[in-house]
This record gives sequence, structure tokens and C-alpha cells, in this order.
Amino acid sequence: MLTSGEWCEARLGYRFVDPALLDAALTHRSAGRQNYERLEFLGDAVLNFAVAGLVFQAYPEADEGDLSRYRSALVSGQSLAEAAAGLGLGDQLRLGSGELKTGGFRRSSILSDALEAIFGAIYLDGGLEEARAVIESVFSARVAALPEARELKDPKTRLQEWLQGRGERLPAYAVDEMSGEPHEHWFVASCEVAGFGLRELGEGSSRRRAEQSAAQRVLDALANREESR
Repeated sequence: MLTSGEWCEARLGYRFVDPALLDAALTHRSAGRQNYERLEFLGDAVLNFAVAGLVFQAYPEADEGDLSRYRSALVSGQSLAEAAAGLGLGDQLRLGSGELKTGGFRRSSILSDALEAIFGAIYLDGGLEEARAVIESVFSARVAALPEARELKDPKTRLQEWLQGRGERLPAYAVDEMSGEPHEHWFVASCEVAGFGLRELGEGSSRRRAEQSAAQRVLDALANREESR
């Protein structure tokens, strides 16, 4: 198995001057006080800046609203978790025994947070240009594969617009279940569209993500009904 430094060089093309920064970026709060939370805060800002530049260059005809949707899609928790998983980041994480037992190295929220922390660590270690170069290497293919901006509206927005366009009542959302440790809550939410007799459940690491997941399931169910007519 690669060391964290070897992994970073092989997968991100970056060698740390100060390896302690990488160590901190890979350490979950359950494994020590020197963890990735502060670096995640910094990395989030660096990531948003770098990705904004990427989409600005890639889509010269896009207006502000479309650029915002592109950026949001790229820096979403799901997008970051997918990118982190593709890099094999989970195998490098340092987790406490509780998180290890519950499969924390595969949890989307931990993967996305750690990836942002790595970007923050690279910024501190090598500066903005180094961080931007790494971010571009991770996201350039994702930028090229983005769908049309109108398809990037979040599920709750798309469901609301779909119902309003047909004169239907808006959906009702509720949190059905909340579990997990205080710092790692897991939510199960429902989305009910009474006019169509639909009620779907969604899960996520926040109430918003769970509701978005439930809304997407309702949209899928509505699409299936349309196709079966």
C-alpha cells in the first residue's frame, strides 16, 4: 500500500514540502485533535475559486445563473465524494475506531470533506497556483462532461417547477428519521405529492440532502408514469 505522500504524488501530482499538512488533511476528528476541519474550511474557499475559473473559461456563452449552476454541480458533496472515491482517498484516511467500524472511509460526507481539506493543505504548502493546478487536474474531465445548465437545477427546484407548471400543490417534506453521532447525523426525509398519490423517501448527511434525494425519487416516479402512458 502506498504511503500518503506516495499516494498524493501518484494521484494528484503534488509533493508536500510539509508532510504534516497532508497528515492533518487525512485525519478525521475521531482520530485526533489535529484533524482536517480547519483545512476543509480553507479548501472549500480555494475549490470554489478554482472551479469558478474553470467553468468561466469552459463556457464563455453562459450567463451568471448558468455558471453558478455549473459550479454548484461540480463542488457538491456528491461530486466531491465521487472524485475522492475515484482517487482512492478512502484508503488513506485516518479514522477513529468507531468510524472504522461503521465504514467511515466510504462515507460520502467524510470523503468530500477530506478532499476539500487536501486542497486547503496544498494551498498552504505550495500556494494558490499549485492548488489550482491540482484542482484542475481533478475536475477538468468533470467540467467537460457537464450537462446543459437547465438540467442542473436541484431536484426540489425541478419538482416545484414541474408541479407549478401543471397547477398542482407544492410537495410536503418531513424528516422521518435522524440517526448517528452528533457530528455525523444521518437523515431520512420524505417527499409527498398528494395530488399524484406519491410519497418517496431519501437519505443524506443533512436534512437538505435527504430532501433532495426524496424529491429526485418523486421526479423519477413521475417520469416513469409519463413513460407508461
